[in-house]
Amino acid sequence: MDKRSKEYADLKLRYRRRNKYYYNSIESHLRLSIPEGANILELGCAAGDTINMLSPYLGIGVDFNPHLIEQAKKIYPEFQFHCIDLNDVSEFNNFLSKCEKVDYVIISDLIGTLNDIQIVFELIKSVCHNRTKLIVTYYNYFWNLPLSIAEKLKLKLPEGTKNWLYIDEIKNLFCLTGFEVIKSESILLFPLKIPLISNLFNRYLARFPLLKRLCLVGIVNAKFTLQDLVVPLYPVTVLVPAKNEAGHIDEIISRIPELGSHTEIIFVEGNSTDNTYEKIVSSKSKNPERDIKLLKQDGNGKGNAVRKGFANATGDILMILDADMTVPPEDLKKFYNAIATGKGEFINGTRLVYQMEGKAMRALNKLGNIFFSKIFSYLLDQRITDTLCGTKVLFKTDYKRIMDNRKYFGDFDPFGDFDLLFGAAKLNLKIIEIPVRYGERSYGTTNINRFRDGLLLLRMCVFAMRKIKFT
Repeated sequence: MDKRSKEYADLKLRYRRRNKYYYNSIESHLRLSIPEGANILELGCAAGDTINMLSPYLGIGVDFNPHLIEQAKKIYPEFQFHCIDLNDVSEFNNFLSKCEKVDYVIISDLIGTLNDIQIVFELIKSVCHNRTKLIVTYYNYFWNLPLSIAEKLKLKLPEGTKNWLYIDEIKNLFCLTGFEVIKSESILLFPLKIPLISNLFNRYLARFPLLKRLCLVGIVNAKFTLQDLVVPLYPVTVLVPAKNEAGHIDEIISRIPELGSHTEIIFVEGNSTDNTYEKIVSSKSKNPERDIKLLKQDGNGKGNAVRKGFANATGDILMILDADMTVPPEDLKKFYNAIATGKGEFINGTRLVYQMEGKAMRALNKLGNIFFSKIFSYLLDQRITDTLCGTKVLFKTDYKRIMDNRKYFGDFDPFGDFDLLFGAAKLNLKIIEIPVRYGERSYGTTNINRFRDGLLLLRMCVFAMRKIKFT
């Protein structure tokens, strides 16, 4: 170990302690996106503090500085640390060939020092499975001059000449190397710790659309995608919450397609005032070739029905189909293909792309949906055009993780849609939308009260701002 590398390591650790607020802010943000118990590879791990903070099942750290790696091995012997120069393609490739597959790859404040970012992204793919996330943090280009001044004043670790990339350039590199961008964010409008000031700037002001463009740190979350996939076969559960929908039951059963390796249909009947329950019993007996289950709802609201149905589901993929038949059941094939091939991890229907039938959605309801879609896109940092479309699809394993995270949000959603959307965003799942054609009801009336439920949605947005955005 040469003297220069030891001096640099000591200097880096000293600046890390001095700028603890900066590093703690990045680590806290990573903790929001990465669940405990994941398999993690961090490139540029320094002394391993970030890996330890994330509490992984398997933690692998890589850094070019042998002194930092020696420190990491002493402090955190339960994890794996390797001294690798990422700019040495042969050395890095040889290391990755011996690595296990991981769930998350973290590259924090490092891409600016790489000789060839594209090659590094290409090589990383060898440790990715089809749901691996790559999280990259980088300095905002507009902070070039302030950071140079900070280095001269010895307020920041001197790093020499760096690559300064705009977000569009980073996204393009992801595209070139087979990664899909899930979302991009910005944090730290004021990177120093000053009581009240730091909290005001970084917790609140930095979240506003124009000001967030001035933040010091950009964070891009991307998902690895396997190309030319054959659609895998998974068992599927289609959940149909049904209240006062007797006139639709026969058509629902006849039109739900066979999906994956097996299709289970679960009706959760919501204490109807018509004969919906009896109709499901009758239709079930007429279709013995289909795997149909019937549950009686013991609470109120669609959210309660969703939770009861999913608790009894046997499929690996869980789908929700509203019983009002305004979304064609045949479209479930599109949803299945999207999630089974890994194009998304939470598939949300959107009714606001194609033209609707004349009376499918009243004008005020449509305006409300557009309004809330804009708010939710801002809250979740992923594009959402239709929050209340009833057709939503996810893996059971992810639903169980959302259930575990309910202690963070609480059991607050009577609709069921937002519980899932908030949970998916908290887990950093890739949310994609599939346009569906929205038709008119042929039986019954809607169970939604536009004004009462609209006020409830506003309350939920305020709640989400506190729990997701202004953390």
